[in-house]
Amino acid sequence: MLACPFCGAPETERIDLEGRRFLVFRCMFTPEVEPSLTEAEIAGLLAARFGAQGSAYFRGTCDRLHVYVTKGDGARILDPPGPRVPR
Repeated sequence: MLACPFCGAPETERIDLEGRRFLVFRCMFTPEVEPSLTEAEIAGLLAARFGAQGSAYFRGTCDRLHVYVTKGDGARILDPPGPRVPR
């Protein structure tokens, strides 16, 4: 069983969907990995891809979400052009 590279929460499930594999940890972190990887390869991948970044991974994810909602496609959906309707 693997542990979350950020908080150490145990892996709770593996979901295989349309040729892709997702690992689910108790903290709800859900990275995608190749289905063909061994346990050792997955552990090394998680450490290399996420462990070195630490909390910077989540900061980057939050920054991307913020841009999406304030300036990207999300902003256009949430704040369409035209007159505002009072709520």
